[in-house]
Amino acid sequence: MAALGLLGAVLVGCGEGAAPKAPSTPAAVETPSPRASATAARPKPGAEPAAAPTMAPGPGGLTPVYTRRVASAPKGAEKVVALTFDADMTADQGPRAARGERFDNPELIATLRRLKVDATVFMTGRWAEEYPEQARSIGGDPLFEIANHSYSHYAFASPCYGLPTVAGPDMAADVRRAFDAFRDAGALNVVPYFRFPGGCYDDAALRTLGPAGVTAVQWDVVSGDAFAKDPDAVAEQVLDGVKPGSLVVMHCTRSAAPVTERAIRRIVPELRARGYRFVKVSDLMRG
Repeated sequence: MAALGLLGAVLVGCGEGAAPKAPSTPAAVETPSPRASATAARPKPGAEPAAAPTMAPGPGGLTPVYTRRVASAPKGAEKVVALTFDADMTADQGPRAARGERFDNPELIATLRRLKVDATVFMTGRWAEEYPEQARSIGGDPLFEIANHSYSHYAFASPCYGLPTVAGPDMAADVRRAFDAFRDAGALNVVPYFRFPGGCYDDAALRTLGPAGVTAVQWDVVSGDAFAKDPDAVAEQVLDGVKPGSLVVMHCTRSAAPVTERAIRRIVPELRARGYRFVKVSDLMRG
């Protein structure tokens, strides 16, 4: 029961609960600066595309935060939406994987490929270590890009849905360790974006990660797929929330988000029928 509770915290902490904790200073912004990724300081991912846009640091060098594309003319806004999938596995869940619990979801990835849906996978380094072949396959597919979801999936601010907390001095190393795991798995299409576990952050975390040169990526549409049993309910929540420029958070974790693949089979054709085009986060930011 305690293990199930922790897994619930892991998934709830990825966008399924209350709104994520916001910083106390105005570091969170929604539109990227013209500054290109080639001019920013960089972590060392496996093979980062040079064209991936990033945002300029906030006040005092704080890590910038991106939530969605803001349309300057809503009535004429381009109908694009970014689907993102958190591939969650915490640093201490190896024994559960060894007992047969599946933190991956190859059927979901296969469906995205079949439907030709561009997407961004926010992957933990521990997930990449557990499923290196899948990380390499996802990273080598032009439909997808891999972004950083920390190595440990521990919280970078507290409280955060019951997640263990990364100590401040260890935060940058945790992010670097995830990039190293992607490189070691042979993943190619790695972008300099970071999603805080649980979406929880504060000014101290943003300041600590500033030198890493990453852009933090949040969301404006919560799918509700964690532990959901009804794929139609998940689909309805996404369909009701999407607007031009939206960024949707979902999961690529079979044991704890078991209906996501079935929900996608409804979400994709219905949004396309409404005129939407699916893009990766880098494309959303580039626009």
